[in-house]
Amino acid sequence: MPQPPIDATSLTWRTSSHTQANGQCVELAKTPGVRLVRDSKDPDGPILTFTPRAWSSFLTTIKTGIHNLH
Repeated sequence: MPQPPIDATSLTWRTSSHTQANGQCVELAKTPGVRLVRDSKDPDGPILTFTPRAWSSFLTTIKTGIHNLH
């Protein structure tokens, strides 16, 4: 069943703890059953959605260096 549209303005967005002074960062919001990620420089832009399990798996792969994001 499709999810209803998300009203991003009503969410509490948290900036990444790895935010750089150059403004390259992401923001995270949590709702029941969904984790949302957006570009802090473009809050009206696209929002990625993850299940909590998928988000946890994604973070694990980032922390282990699989994606080589340096």
